[in-house]
Amino acid sequence: MVTVVKRVDLNGIGMTSQRTRERLIQRLVDQGISDLTVLDTLRTTPRHVFLDEAMAHRAYEDTALPIGYQQTLSQPYIVARMTELLLAGGPLHRVLEIGTGSGYQTAVLAQLVERVYSVERIRPLQNKARARLRQLKLYNVHLRHSDGAMGWQEKGPFDGIISTAAPERVPQDLLEQLAPGGRLIIPVGKVEQHLKVICRTEEGFDVETVEAVRFVPLLSGKER
Repeated sequence: MVTVVKRVDLNGIGMTSQRTRERLIQRLVDQGISDLTVLDTLRTTPRHVFLDEAMAHRAYEDTALPIGYQQTLSQPYIVARMTELLLAGGPLHRVLEIGTGSGYQTAVLAQLVERVYSVERIRPLQNKARARLRQLKLYNVHLRHSDGAMGWQEKGPFDGIISTAAPERVPQDLLEQLAPGGRLIIPVGKVEQHLKVICRTEEGFDVETVEAVRFVPLLSGKER
């Protein structure tokens, strides 16, 4: 099945205009996002492209928005925070994303790292994301329809891994696919969730709990 994404004005009008985006960026700064490269990337990435037309007018609100299939487009603050944490260890060459979703976080990463490998278990979401990434001419992204908890072993090890869904506990496969010195940014928990930064060291893994968050659960299996 071929997914056709209607062409959208990348600059936006009205509630998707550049002025509206600037207000969002200022809010992110006020909430403590300080990486200027991350802020500039969110400023120039057209978030409204990653939503269906009926929701596009809300694209630059600092809130999560539905994208169908019980999934959401993450809150801009969370996208910025997780990206900032991922990049805190230095430049990254190979990054694994668990949960392509709409493709928005994928697009942000693709502008900041050398290569992105992104796994999505829901085929229609993946098809839409692929079309949007092509529309933005982001060609350093590789997509796979698969169970996210399994990662993408053939393409590892990864300098960084980022998960946009929350497992009850950190999947062992993801830890094993993290390169020495690499960073895993992942929300963990069922009822109460916390964003964690896991760094692989020579001795094992260092784990830092950053803040309370709320993500959709990381589910196993694939949907067509």
